[in-house]
Amino acid sequence: MKILVCISHVPDTTSKINFADGNTKFDTNGVQFVINPNDEFGLTRAMWFKEKQGASVDVVNVGGAETEPTLRKALAIGADSAIRVNTEAKDGSQVAAELAKVVQDGGYDLIIAGRESIDYNGGMVPGMVAGIINSNFVNNCIGLEVDGTNVTAIREIDGGKETVTTTLPLVIGGQKGLVEESDLRIPNMRGIMMARKKPLNVVESTNVEAEATSVSFEKPDPKGAVTLVDPDNLDELINLLHNEAKVI
Repeated sequence: MKILVCISHVPDTTSKINFADGNTKFDTNGVQFVINPNDEFGLTRAMWFKEKQGASVDVVNVGGAETEPTLRKALAIGADSAIRVNTEAKDGSQVAAELAKVVQDGGYDLIIAGRESIDYNGGMVPGMVAGIINSNFVNNCIGLEVDGTNVTAIREIDGGKETVTTTLPLVIGGQKGLVEESDLRIPNMRGIMMARKKPLNVVESTNVEAEATSVSFEKPDPKGAVTLVDPDNLDELINLLHNEAKVI
């Protein structure tokens, strides 16, 4: 079984976010980048298939050379090789088209992507890839078992979980729950040293055009000051909830 894990290069959630060029571009200065958490769950599950079923695992990213340290981390975790599509990731449809070309050229059986990336939260790439390559698709995936070409997947739905059966080739949009957080892997020294010798192949873009353009960004309004009310002063509490918070 050939597995391709899609890796997004995203800011660490502890990073301070700013915008540049009149709030039209994300300012990367001083920002630490990491593997997208949803993708990390998928990569860990792929490593299980590698170790238990002998699957091969490649990782792929659409982006410039600045994303290569993130791909190297995925290699250090245990992926066999990495692919970087040499173009800026501009929108979901463009990224999906680039990834679909990699999938078709590589003949992959299982494509594991995160349900969404934590930077722009588009949540559209896995489904678009499946549509382009005419593959089965399971989103919000929190459980995955493969037996030959038969697949059993569990996905999160409103109010519960749903178990579905399907077949390879398959694209999944994975998320927290696909593996336990305690199973996530931190690269050790041996893995880091081995990652330096593993292939990181750069492929050129198909030059597909983006369908959307970011006009501007803005931060959420700062939270208002907290008003403390004496627990015995219910009239004042009701007045504030009614006239200021306007929730009653």
